[in-house]
Amino acid sequence: MPHPCHILVEGNPVIIYASRNGSPEKVLPTLSRFLDTFWQERDISGEIGETPECLAAQIVVRFGFEICEDDYSNLRVGVQFHPDVDYLYSIGSDRQIRIWVPEAAYREDPSRGLQACRERVPDPGLV
Repeated sequence: MPHPCHILVEGNPVIIYASRNGSPEKVLPTLSRFLDTFWQERDISGEIGETPECLAAQIVVRFGFEICEDDYSNLRVGVQFHPDVDYLYSIGSDRQIRIWVPEAAYREDPSRGLQACRERVPDPGLV
């Protein structure tokens, strides 16, 4: 199964889309490790400005490299939600990852975004 997904960064309007490998079992371990490193680098450098912009860019470059498996046509950045996603991952300013699953209302009108999704609690072993 391809499991398309979106990754959202609080404070940044871009919507990252991956057309496959978006299941929590695939995304969360890799994304969690990536974010641990990202936050450590930000804390060490003392950088706090433009964090949403920096995080979104690094997700595309560094994290995207890991989930694309040498096929970068799988990865896109835009400002519109795709109706076919199975999961949406939101990264908050509190540094937490939340998983969202689209409901019927999302499929009918993806522009509703997270408001038309239900939050999914991740399995403890994945994060």
